Amino acid sequence: MPPTPTTPLFVDLDGTVLRSDLLFESVLWLLRHKPWVLLLAPFWLMRGRARLKFEVANRAQPIIESQPRNPEFDAFLRGEAERGRDLILISASDERLTRLVANHVGHFVDAIGSDENTNLKGHNKLIRIRHLCGDSAFAYAGDSAADLVIWQHAEQRITVNASKEIRTQLANHQPVSRETLHFDIPGSSLRAFWRALRPHQWLKNSLLFLPLLLSHQADDLPLLFAACVGFISFSLCASSVYLLNDMLDLESDRQHVSKHKRPFASGDLSLRVGFVAAPLLLLASFAIAASLPASFILVLTAYWITTLLYSLYIKSYFLLDAVVLAGLFTLRIVAGSAAIGVVTTDWLLAFSLFLFFGLALVKRHAELMNLQKAGKLASAGRGYNVRHLALIRRLGSAANLAAIAVFAVYALAPSTTQLYSKPLILLGVCPPMIYLVLRLWRIARAGQLQEDPVRFAMQDLRSQLLLGACALIIWLAI
Repeated sequence: MPPTPTTPLFVDLDGTVLRSDLLFESVLWLLRHKPWVLLLAPFWLMRGRARLKFEVANRAQPIIESQPRNPEFDAFLRGEAERGRDLILISASDERLTRLVANHVGHFVDAIGSDENTNLKGHNKLIRIRHLCGDSAFAYAGDSAADLVIWQHAEQRITVNASKEIRTQLANHQPVSRETLHFDIPGSSLRAFWRALRPHQWLKNSLLFLPLLLSHQADDLPLLFAACVGFISFSLCASSVYLLNDMLDLESDRQHVSKHKRPFASGDLSLRVGFVAAPLLLLASFAIAASLPASFILVLTAYWITTLLYSLYIKSYFLLDAVVLAGLFTLRIVAGSAAIGVVTTDWLLAFSLFLFFGLALVKRHAELMNLQKAGKLASAGRGYNVRHLALIRRLGSAANLAAIAVFAVYALAPSTTQLYSKPLILLGVCPPMIYLVLRLWRIARAGQLQEDPVRFAMQDLRSQLLLGACALIIWLAI
């Protein structure tokens, strides 16, 4: 029979009330703000998980207010509280953090969590519940296999986004007289993981094929294979970085106009998955790269270190972040050269740096325009605000036009005849490129660009036609 309002409901925190895990959130906060502290983590863990959680909570300050929650389950708790039912938040997270969540949510009459000696999980949690209510009936809401031992004794069992395996085990041990409720969060974890890898960003790694194409060796199968291996290696490395970056950016992403929908920020994907997948993808990337020249591995290492520094520190500095992003795009071209054993020309490096510096600023401009529409003045975690819009437009458009000027000078250089029989035809690339970048900036200024100019170019028919025309002109010059 359904429990009465006098039956207290004990509610788990991580994965139940919150769609995240406060221990992982706290570790990420330390990695972002006090990374040196994590050197002590192994010594804390040697004294037990409870001690680890206690010491981490002593030093970390995750933002409770922006933590993602399950609206349907939250509404259920609110209704139970209005019926006069006692709701007790009980968690394996540190008690101080548990109380902060309870105060913020507002439905709970009490909050209990782990201390420095006891990790309040599984059997330990059941003992605490029995200590509070004796042999009286109680209800319990949770999400993990560790909660099964508690559900076995609960009058009412509530699962929140529990796996099929857990629900099956619960059903197999469910007395007829006890009620079970299930709350499911829509969406697929596998689909969320795929989104977190950002496969659409792998298109940027096609720059690795540029040295192969520009050296006119695309018909060389061994070199083409090497370029493909490099592409796969770089893509896995990039996805590893995207996972780490999204985990480190939880605070700012949850305040962002569109980034709050990212898998980790929204709670669609567990942080545990990120902690496991990010290093595995990185290891796979370097394992694949082992078949390529040592120079490629050095470039890949430089790329990973730079992206890590970018995620931790550089991205918050005005303009410096755009310079580094341009460098990271250019490193992809250098990696393509290293994979097939050719030298990257100074012309190509200069063209790339100017072009991608401008495109990085287009992206910043689009972000600021979206913020302005939302009534905000500054970008969280960035060094930009809406007062920078005019300056960004001038610098970005100038950089893009400088890239086209570099290309024009290259077309007139005597050395160009080594690769092109009709180098003057290359000048025909300039008009469509000028139109392309100026149109991009016009769209950005009108507030119609959705933050990623590369993605826009790949989805915009006019941009595709212009890029196709450029490729045709280059082919005619050979």
